Amino acid sequence: MSAVIESAAVRSTEVELLARVPDQLYIDGQWVNGTGDLIVVTDPATGRVLKQIQNASVADGTRALDAAARAASSWAATPARIRAEILRRAFDLLQERRDDFATLMTLEMGKPIAEANSEVSYGGEFLRWFSEEAVRISGRYGPTPEGTGTMVVTQRPVGPCYLITPWNFPLAMATRKIAPALAAGCTVVVKPAELTPLTTLLFVQLLEDAGVPAGVVNVITTNQSQAVSAPIIADPRLRKLSFTGSTVVGRALIAQAAQNVLRTSMELGGNAPFVVFADADLEKAVTGAMIAKFRNTGQACTAANRFIVHASVAEEFGRRLTARVNELVPGPGIDPTVNFGPLVTDAAVDNIESLVQDALAHGATLLTGGTRPEGPGSFYTPTVLANVSADSRMVREEIFGPVVGIRTFETDEEAIEMSNDTEYGLIGYVFTTDIARGHRMIDSIDTGMMGLNTGLVSNAAAPFGGVKQSGLGREGGLEGIHEYLSTKYTLIPAV
Repeated sequence: MSAVIESAAVRSTEVELLARVPDQLYIDGQWVNGTGDLIVVTDPATGRVLKQIQNASVADGTRALDAAARAASSWAATPARIRAEILRRAFDLLQERRDDFATLMTLEMGKPIAEANSEVSYGGEFLRWFSEEAVRISGRYGPTPEGTGTMVVTQRPVGPCYLITPWNFPLAMATRKIAPALAAGCTVVVKPAELTPLTTLLFVQLLEDAGVPAGVVNVITTNQSQAVSAPIIADPRLRKLSFTGSTVVGRALIAQAAQNVLRTSMELGGNAPFVVFADADLEKAVTGAMIAKFRNTGQACTAANRFIVHASVAEEFGRRLTARVNELVPGPGIDPTVNFGPLVTDAAVDNIESLVQDALAHGATLLTGGTRPEGPGSFYTPTVLANVSADSRMVREEIFGPVVGIRTFETDEEAIEMSNDTEYGLIGYVFTTDIARGHRMIDSIDTGMMGLNTGLVSNAAAPFGGVKQSGLGREGGLEGIHEYLSTKYTLIPAV
């Protein structure tokens, strides 16, 4: 009976929270209705409808950009200290409301509640970090080498920005883009993913409470992303485009942005190698693999995709990893005993199932998992495959799900070659106790980020981004605010 009462209380809390989440567009400091059909947001763990929200049309997108353009000059002229204090208030409010945000992310995206709480902490750090960076925007002043005058170099906000965020980290990806933009003095139009828009709507309500002026942040939710985005990107008043998502979509957006020569930040797909050398601490490597692969049910651009393990330890690594994977507890993430949630949609499950079947058809050995459980929710069992062929699709494609595919190597050169044999270059993971080897891998593996003997590298104070088809620009760190600043040089001739 007590369990039933407790369950009912939890559900009542969820209902009350969902009732407080805005269901409208946020334009020019006002909550307004869209002109399209409603968007239905569902819980991927149960399939139940969470909320119906407004759907922005092309005209709504233009109205949002109108507001951002009108507010641009006044926000750029706002003293950095005031911008910093607003961001710091936003950070403090997020800590006060962390339970609401964690619960909401779990409901609309499916991640376990413990992971959602971690995302609140991670997402909040971007608010705190860029509140501190806002007052550190600097320039240069000094004589020309010839002594003919004085050089003055200043940094100015680029102008109105269009920020497109993904569904898998709905809070952290919003704060990672909005915080540096506001710190730099830019106004923004934010378009969250159709699958997980509720967290962004709740967050912009928090920004309003923190004192962000009307027009500085505008949010449009839509299921017509391409149609709504195209005229915004084509508008000459827009000066910056930031996108996190697939490489295919990123390429198309870069092409559109080229017409007005927009500043762009693109955080795109990944195909991360996870290299385990013969001298690696296997327990540390397995722990790193559990984080790098199964955090967020594998639905992360930083997720380990290709497990490249030295032949002498591959069998033992596979055995230990399989044992750890079999300890995972699947279910709705709102249950605190659950540490493995659903995928975001049934279509995502279909894709994972197809990748696993393809690997098995090419000779892979199934160590655990490989099934699609019955019942509600978009679940797929955590899976480990050994002896994965180079011809398998999962070697080339981003898996974006809870599947480990192990391949083997013999020499360091072979490990490097296998790691770099991809069009992507976001992140790599290397496990070795040989420091010299570790440094060689840092220099040799072609990625924008590296985890050496760790499966988690993200930090608000560090630059996040990739090379090759994994994107352009960096988010976070000292570098993150400069993505929203333009450099101006002035020469004052000597008298």
